[in-house]
Amino acid sequence: MAPKRSTAAKTNPAAPVVLSPRALGRATLERQLLLRRTPMSAKDAVEHLVGLQAQNTRPPYYQLCARLDGFAPAELAELMESREVVRIVTLRSTIHLHTAADALTLRPLVQAARDRELRTFRKGLTGVDPDRLGALARELVEERPRTPKEIREALLAEWPEADPQALGVAARCLLPLVQVTPRGVWGRSGRVALTTAEHWLGSPSEPVPAPDAAVLRYLGAFGPASVRDMQTWAGLTRLREVFERLRPRLMTFRDENGTELFDLPDAPRPDEDTPAPPRFLPEFDNVLLGHADRTRVIPPRYRGRNGNGNQSYGTVLVDGFLAAIWRLGGGAGAGAGPGAGPGATTLTVQPLGRLSRADHDAVTEEAVRMLATLTTAATDAHGYDIRFATFVDFER
Repeated sequence: MAPKRSTAAKTNPAAPVVLSPRALGRATLERQLLLRRTPMSAKDAVEHLVGLQAQNTRPPYYQLCARLDGFAPAELAELMESREVVRIVTLRSTIHLHTAADALTLRPLVQAARDRELRTFRKGLTGVDPDRLGALARELVEERPRTPKEIREALLAEWPEADPQALGVAARCLLPLVQVTPRGVWGRSGRVALTTAEHWLGSPSEPVPAPDAAVLRYLGAFGPASVRDMQTWAGLTRLREVFERLRPRLMTFRDENGTELFDLPDAPRPDEDTPAPPRFLPEFDNVLLGHADRTRVIPPRYRGRNGNGNQSYGTVLVDGFLAAIWRLGGGAGAGAGPGAGPGATTLTVQPLGRLSRADHDAVTEEAVRMLATLTTAATDAHGYDIRFATFVDFER
């Protein structure tokens, strides 16, 4: 049954409707494909979500497992091997998995952020000609994919007085470098090796696009959202004038703090009481990072509990909000999964607060589903355990 549409869809432009964190969360979860799994293809999902955060190699698979009906890791692995999706530094100066088309357009869009990053290393680049560095680095990586160490060493031979780390950062900032396969392919391993997006994809990068289309796509996947939300997600600044230019095409709301929020007129805004089943998300999932104000998915009392510094944990959403963290590890014990025993893979859930018995059971069921989808041959052989790290005080 389709969820009820929020009465916010009938907003009066003169008096924007105020949306609660729960209403904002339901809207975002719907667009993030987290209220119900969709039969969408992996490639279409990567495009719809405007990329998947991918500092580590496995999170994109977990992100799609949480969102797609019938997803199998081989589907995304095949897209990587056929170069239909690639791993490249884009949003927030972090590695994302994008479709080939998006890699060639979004990377130029965020070049201003790369330029800012490069300026922070200028002391280590004294005497270095950036045009010469970019040309030399491009020649190196297009001759054959190179590791970051190989790139640094080659550039250091040209500029021996420069800081090696700054030289490597400069190459990454000046060029659209992608990580080539087998890195990131499910069931395989490979060290980081880089070449340019143009060389890997056989197409030139697009000219720097106007950000209008990116704003509309962001709202379609993360809205309703503020200007600051979009800037946080993209790592860009000075987007207010873009939103003002688009204002006639958008609806506006307010959050409970009075912040103006923009949205696409026809985007889904489900009733805030729409059920949200548990979902296991990997570290750095964009639904947790795509806004400046994250209270739509992270309760204020749990702020900062999904990570420690630069370390982020896998998270569990219950009723649409962060409720637990999780991790995988080897071990043995009485298994909740089929055939668990010595050598079984253990999934440990650490609740951040009290769970009802129904939520505990639903989280366990979702964990079984995830592991059944993302098991390896070794896990299949030994089964898996699902454990809760501390005693759960069940609410009656």
